[in-house]
Amino acid sequence: MLWFIAIVLGIVQGLGEFLPISSSAHLIIVRWLFGWNSIIAQVGGNIDIALDVALHVGTLLAVLIYFFQDWLELVVNGVTKGLKTKEGKMFWYLVLATIPGGVAGLLFESAIDKFIRSQPLIIAAGLAIMGIILYYVDKNSPQRINYENITFKQTLFIGFSQALALIPGVSRSGITMTTGRLLGFSREASAKFSFLLATPIIAGAALKHTPEIIHNAASPLFLVGTITSALVGLLCISLLLKYLQRNNFAIFAAYRILLAALIVGVYFVRGA
Repeated sequence: MLWFIAIVLGIVQGLGEFLPISSSAHLIIVRWLFGWNSIIAQVGGNIDIALDVALHVGTLLAVLIYFFQDWLELVVNGVTKGLKTKEGKMFWYLVLATIPGGVAGLLFESAIDKFIRSQPLIIAAGLAIMGIILYYVDKNSPQRINYENITFKQTLFIGFSQALALIPGVSRSGITMTTGRLLGFSREASAKFSFLLATPIIAGAALKHTPEIIHNAASPLFLVGTITSALVGLLCISLLLKYLQRNNFAIFAAYRILLAALIVGVYFVRGA
């Protein structure tokens, strides 16, 4: 059963991390809907933490592999040429834009884990509200800014918005893409910048558990979760960037609202 759970959660993580639908909300809700928390808990040890780390390592690999050339140019130019090139500027923009989310995580992640992540109705509210905002902003914002023309102030604004993703249901990719669209980014530009900005955040979430990674790196279950989320994540990034060249975010907004309704319905049918 654990193998099946690892594969399903790997798929969920690979999709949810990059689509604007909230990976944290989906991981919580899928376990809650199918009663998997008790199954995982029965195994004991640190299997829950190890599996969560594996999923994040997988999506980190996905974004690094897909944007390898981009990151190579960003890092090389950022370190050697500073702000003299577009790539160098973007590297330091991304570094600075990561800080607000990182600080917010250090200050509030523990409290949010304790008081919010176990509340399906709060997660449902986050999904629905963010879905409505995403739809409205995307529908009413122009597409006048390409990735190459993003400014420092814009990246910093998106960086601060990313801190809201600590709330399950909001979605890191959802809030950063929505903010990008609010600023007039093209849909594809908002997605690409969101993915690049995700890299250090996902890396931080994974590296925070370095001991677990070292201890479980050779575990078949750990590898299954990692490989599944990596492969699905790679496919998801590629398809979403192509999809947004011709389509809007409406389908994701609708999905968020429908999922929120499902969560509320199940919650009250079960009597909480």
